[in-house]
Amino acid sequence: QVQLVESGGGLVQAGGSLSLSCAASGRTFSSYGMNWFRQAPGKERTFVAAISWSGSSTYYADSVKDRFTISRDNAKNSVYLQMNSLKPEDTAVYYCARSSDRGPKRVWSECDYWGQGTQVTVSS
Repeated sequence: QVQLVESGGGLVQAGGSLSLSCAASGRTFSSYGMNWFRQAPGKERTFVAAISWSGSSTYYADSVKDRFTISRDNAKNSVYLQMNSLKPEDTAVYYCARSSDRGPKRVWSECDYWGQGTQVTVSS
């Protein structure tokens, strides 16, 4: 069983930064792609960023490109999301999710394990 635990969410003013972390249990973390999704109140869960098993490939939603950076440290079984220049529309619960294989995933249904989420609130 894999457990994913997100941390680092909070309240920040527009233009500010936050850094999210996701710690994974188990010994197979480095074999899977990892992904971040978010869900705003009353809206569907949407793709934010993804990274391949090695970290060599990353993908971003257009809405966060050039502002967010995904990275991973396989030695620490962790994936990160650095969020800069935050906007009120970035307010959501952010979830990390493990891909069902080595690749990054832009669709939540192609992920097999999820964290419980961490709230990010950006005030205007």
